[in-house]
Amino acid sequence: MKPYTIQSIRELHQLLELPKPKHPLISVIDFSTIKCFDDEKLEAVTYGFYCIAIKKNFKAKMRYGQQHYDFDEGVMTFFAPHQVVITEIRDDWELEGLWLVIHPDFLQGFSIFKEIRQFGFFSYSVNEALHLSEEEEHTINQLLANISNESEATIDTFSQDIIIKQIELLLHYCDRFYRRQFLTRKQANSSLISTFEDLLGAYFNNNLTVTDGIPNVSYFAERMNLSRNYLSDMLRNSTGQSAQQHIQQKVIEKAKELLTNSELTVSEIAYQLGFEYPQSFHKLFKNKTTFSPLEYRQSYNL
Repeated sequence: MKPYTIQSIRELHQLLELPKPKHPLISVIDFSTIKCFDDEKLEAVTYGFYCIAIKKNFKAKMRYGQQHYDFDEGVMTFFAPHQVVITEIRDDWELEGLWLVIHPDFLQGFSIFKEIRQFGFFSYSVNEALHLSEEEEHTINQLLANISNESEATIDTFSQDIIIKQIELLLHYCDRFYRRQFLTRKQANSSLISTFEDLLGAYFNNNLTVTDGIPNVSYFAERMNLSRNYLSDMLRNSTGQSAQQHIQQKVIEKAKELLTNSELTVSEIAYQLGFEYPQSFHKLFKNKTTFSPLEYRQSYNL
């Protein structure tokens, strides 16, 4: 299915049969005012702008990548420009909530233009949505109301600065709430960590590095039905290390094992661990241990 591209906020308002937006580059849409959810164009879309939404009573399935999530409670989702979102089309929705849309041009000239790309949740899958407590939901709704009021007021020299500050605050609160979600879901995260470690161990124990090379984060994320950003953020919050760091740690463990328990040359070990060039293996090993592979082998055999 080829996604329908919505480039501008004005085009989005027209498609949803809403009044023309007060500001061409930013808008806060009240979901309860949308009456045309059954438009087939909305089944698969890609937006030319950022989307931040808090939804309630979303009695449908949404897919982001290959994952599904049933929105029967108040949750938040985040989409960056040009990501494909697929939604089940229904004509009986009574959706509530707010939808903030921000064109990247609105952020130009402000530090948030670059900083917004650093918030990993814009690359989380829908099934990794942010679940809010009642107090958190109140905070988010208040910030969205502030942005809405300011964007619909008469534009003056202060308007954009004030809105930008509100957006920055909103994003930082969402980051805080996501970190809280990682902490409060320790049991679920513990299971995910065990699954990740099992997959990581099996990859090296089955010598897949010889045929497929060093695994990347996407390899494990796909098998765990997670986005790579969510997997890394979950691991970092739970263990202090990202997924990439866990992979590198496993590479070093296997390298030490081969350096001390085999007669393979350093180059042969590098190729067995999936390195295309022995120099890359040498660089990683020394960076992680302060020893070169040969120095480590010699020190162990003294």
